[in-house]
Amino acid sequence: MARYTGADCKLCRREKTKLFLKGKKCESAKCPIEIRPYPPGEHGRGRPKESEYQLQLREKQKTRRIYGILEKQFRNYYEEANRKSGKTGENLLQILESRLDNVVYRAGFAESRDAARQQVRHGHVTVNGKKVDIPSYRVREHDIVEIREKSRNLMPYEVARATAGDKTVPAWLGVAPEAMRVLVHQLPVRQQIDTLVQEQLIVELYSK
Repeated sequence: MARYTGADCKLCRREKTKLFLKGKKCESAKCPIEIRPYPPGEHGRGRPKESEYQLQLREKQKTRRIYGILEKQFRNYYEEANRKSGKTGENLLQILESRLDNVVYRAGFAESRDAARQQVRHGHVTVNGKKVDIPSYRVREHDIVEIREKSRNLMPYEVARATAGDKTVPAWLGVAPEAMRVLVHQLPVRQQIDTLVQEQLIVELYSK
């Protein structure tokens, strides 16, 4: 499967905001955007006037990079969201949040979505008792997501149990850290999604 293999910190600098792609490093003084809060490259320090199109494009790129999704799949998610009833932008965020790798991350079982994606691919995660190794798998209401019993003694999960409570878990998920289990109460509504994006700009971009 194609995926981005470059430096994550360059993505944050390009978007001029923290995307929280590197776990605890993003919260420390070592975060590159704290040291160089401007885009990478020869012209990174310039201040070009941003057009309406550029603002829309940057918002789309930021959202895509936060969730670790390539352009084609992101566009497919948008088209699916557009076909649904309700607000397209909110539908899009709901689709992104319901990905299995995002649920593992939101539950606090991984420091970043990249780490959560790797956990899923390596077969450490089950949904309703069945192993699922597809990060883009979409959970549904009342699904039970668990870390496989034989994987629970691995270091990432020991750390997750020890630090349970340090990270705010969204209300649409119910987490039992000791059992390494997540109950999906419902699919999230916009008020329950704390991702700092302006989804309407994405809708305007794709609507052209």
